Amino acid sequence: MPGRNLTREEARERARILTVDAYDVHLDLRSAAVPVDDGTAGTFRSRTTVRFRCSEPGAGTFLDLLAPAVHSVVLNGRALDPAEVFDGSRIAVEGLAEANELTVEAECAYSRTGEGLHRFTDPVDGETYLYTQYEPADARRVFATFEQPDLKAPFTFSVTAPARWEVFSNSAPEGDPEDGGPDGEGLRTWRFAPTLPISTYITAVVAGPYHVERDHYRRELPDGTVLEIPLGALCRRSLAKHFDADEVFAVTKQGLDFFHDVFDYPYPFGKYDQAFVPEYNLGAMENPGCVTFREEYVFRSKVTEAAYEGRATVVLHEMAHMWFGDLVTMQWWDDLWLKESFADFMGTFALVEATRYQAGWTTFANRRKAWAYRQDQLPTTHPVTADIRDLEDAKLNFDGITYAKGASVLKQLVAYVGRDAFFEGARRYFRRHAFGNTVLGDLLAVLGETSGRGADAMAEWARAWLQTAGVNTLTPEVAVDGDGRITELAVVQEAAASHPGLRPHRVAVGLYGRDASGALVRTARAELDVTGARTVVAELAGQPRPELVLVNDDDLTYCKVRFDDASLAALREGLGDVAEPLARALAWSAVWNMTRDGVLPAREYLALVLRFAGRESDIGVLQSLHQQAATALDVYVAPEHREEAGRQLADGAVRELRAAAPGGDHQLAWARFLARVAASPEHLRLVRGLLDGTQAVDGLDVDQELRWTLWQTLAAAGAATAADLAAELQRDDTASGRRLQLHALASRPTAEAKAEAWRSVVESDELPNALVEAQIGGFQQAGQRELTAPYAERYFAVLEDVWEKRTIEIALRIVSGLFPRLQTTPQTLAAADAWLEGRPDAAPALRRLVLEARDDLARALRAQECDAAAA
Repeated sequence: MPGRNLTREEARERARILTVDAYDVHLDLRSAAVPVDDGTAGTFRSRTTVRFRCSEPGAGTFLDLLAPAVHSVVLNGRALDPAEVFDGSRIAVEGLAEANELTVEAECAYSRTGEGLHRFTDPVDGETYLYTQYEPADARRVFATFEQPDLKAPFTFSVTAPARWEVFSNSAPEGDPEDGGPDGEGLRTWRFAPTLPISTYITAVVAGPYHVERDHYRRELPDGTVLEIPLGALCRRSLAKHFDADEVFAVTKQGLDFFHDVFDYPYPFGKYDQAFVPEYNLGAMENPGCVTFREEYVFRSKVTEAAYEGRATVVLHEMAHMWFGDLVTMQWWDDLWLKESFADFMGTFALVEATRYQAGWTTFANRRKAWAYRQDQLPTTHPVTADIRDLEDAKLNFDGITYAKGASVLKQLVAYVGRDAFFEGARRYFRRHAFGNTVLGDLLAVLGETSGRGADAMAEWARAWLQTAGVNTLTPEVAVDGDGRITELAVVQEAAASHPGLRPHRVAVGLYGRDASGALVRTARAELDVTGARTVVAELAGQPRPELVLVNDDDLTYCKVRFDDASLAALREGLGDVAEPLARALAWSAVWNMTRDGVLPAREYLALVLRFAGRESDIGVLQSLHQQAATALDVYVAPEHREEAGRQLADGAVRELRAAAPGGDHQLAWARFLARVAASPEHLRLVRGLLDGTQAVDGLDVDQELRWTLWQTLAAAGAATAADLAAELQRDDTASGRRLQLHALASRPTAEAKAEAWRSVVESDELPNALVEAQIGGFQQAGQRELTAPYAERYFAVLEDVWEKRTIEIALRIVSGLFPRLQTTPQTLAAADAWLEGRPDAAPALRRLVLEARDDLARALRAQECDAAAA
């Protein structure tokens, strides 16, 4: 893989002898305004001056830099020969003094992969836009750096760029930009104030003719001073007509109010800009003062309320990072959870506490925890505090464990120590470690102080929840007497053989029965600590036998939930009757986990969706059900039942589409679901009719995004030609339009379409990241298994070459996205096993990706066996 890895041991040694005092970085980006026709993204000039101290004068070290060329290296006034000290990824410096100044002049490369300084040209108006993305270690693609989180320093950036551009960095500019001078007509140079000490991976530069909107946040602090935070929100000019910046600013201000209230530490980074940028690999990135987001959060067409809630959650997640991650940063990537788990938890916490989006915990239970449950049952699962040996390990650990399981564990921690103790611990943590780096023990120390439980209790909690892997399963056991009253209700805890540890769980157990209207409502609740293999819920003895027993009611802990036979029967007949949205979401989550585990036949899960999803009031839950139903159809239903199950789902989608409130979120969700599952001639005719206007559904606006969704369905079914898709692109010749057209082209059921998609992704590196993703997304389609079956062998043959030659971001997408996941046969499983057994020395990160995909395939085969055995 291009670019030298960095190990934890190397980082520790470098941190042991070095203290970094300051960076001064100048980027000359004038070349971005000039088109490139040599097949690359082009290059720019980068000059870095770094001042640092060495505790062992005479020692040597290295800086990180990934660049096509280095023009000069000057250490303490002494010129070094770049040919001798630069190897393509590191600059070796020997004979260090106690105080050092190093200046590096380099030719760095713009990126088309979203790593480093990404360059994008807008097809609408030909304008060029730039932005940086570094986590975990791509600042070295832009300037020479000590690329590790615990060597913090102040950064002073200056940028030369076309005069008509807008340029942003972590800090505000110092005065107006300066004219470029005699050799730089039409150029300006922006000089930004020094940052406070931050890590390299959260520095940022955003440049281009961005559309910018402004606002301001003002707050009086307890000491009487006034905190002033200039706010900015920016997107590409061609998206400006769709940009609802007022809504972004509203959530931003609500978040700033909330975090100042609970953290009692003033936001320290001056301004707060939020940039929505193109071809972004992530959801967002917490660069202090200059947060970047994927521009898909600027909605071009109608979206559901769940999309607005999701965007607000991300805004608040990134804002939480200003404290957890930016102000106080993990020492090494082992403790990545110290920022990501907290931000994931605090994003939802703030959403519910401070904004209009009150269903946040329901979404968390239904969506985020589903991600965690899947990740935690893979053979590569790991503790929340992981063992990160190097940067490749770090890249793969931005996963469902670090984010969603960690956030779930923190929710359990709040239940364990209490809300007041938790936030007082956070406040002490910030004051004690501001602008520094921490490990797990630093957090446990303050929580031990504030909770009153002491260091030993917190260490025991951490061992159970943070330092072990796997998910426990909780099942109720109910005994009743002749009068139908509970004599004993117990919670049985189980663990997988691979991770046999049982944990202490703070849980609520809810009993549900019918009210006068027929709804299933909670009639009794007990909260208790579940420990060991079996815990009796004494408080519920004597209660009438309920229709439903819900373990982990209110979603206090992290576990899979099972049901006793009577409760499962009640859900089969009345899941949609559960009145409380969170309880209903937990029931849906439980039956989905049972389906994934091969306990509940997939067709039985689909029957529940067909019967009750149309009554689901929470739009986020409904959209999750649609996604899970499609997954069940594709890989969990036995092959001999797929066609009929798909027809039933499509019939149900049509029924619910026509019954939904005109113009509402549910109608849009059912239209998208219909597009996802339509396969029969009858359903494809309806899809085509919605596109060409010969059929209509009252209130349904077939806008541009929905049009592409419908075209994707037709393309995959062989009912749309390349000419059809080209004509649609004429209507929408935008970045999104080009991406969606390419996805549809790759979806077509022809050998030529698959060969072209494979060639452009695997055998060429010319496409930018967003178009690689589009081709991969279209390549495998559920109705095209025979067509893509020959590519399984080719996939395993090219893996190591892809990993060696492509950047890690693109390699991740290819390895994960092109695994033959729809070839759910023992032969595919054997091929994966053969590759793993035959390549024990392949890169650990590559083996991990293949092993995870192999496990998903094995799970699908088990689920199909369960479904086939059902009547």
